[in-house]
Amino acid sequence: QVQLVESGGGLVQAGGSLRLSCGAAGRTFSWYDMGWFRQAPGKERAFVAAIRWSGGRTSYADSVKGRFTISRDNAKNTVYLQMNDLKPEDTAVYYCAAKSTMRNEYDYWGQGTQVTVSS
Repeated sequence: QVQLVESGGGLVQAGGSLRLSCGAAGRTFSWYDMGWFRQAPGKERAFVAAIRWSGGRTSYADSVKGRFTISRDNAKNTVYLQMNDLKPEDTAVYYCAAKSTMRNEYDYWGQGTQVTVSS
């Protein structure tokens, strides 16, 4: 089992920045690929960014490329999402997730942190 806890959400004006953190406890953090997802009101949960277990490969949704950066610190069991140039359409609950590098689907999810971007 892996327990994930997100933090760092809040209210920010358009054009501002936030950094989300996701702390992990349980099994060895470095075994897992990590991802960030978000769910806006009335919409399905959507992929935002992912990072491989080693930190050597990242991927992003087109809507956040060039504005968001995912990173991880395996020594601190933490994954981050740096969000710059935030837009009102980035408003959502943000979730971090973990999966075994051998699997396609994410097995573990945090409870989410709210990000609200005002125009």
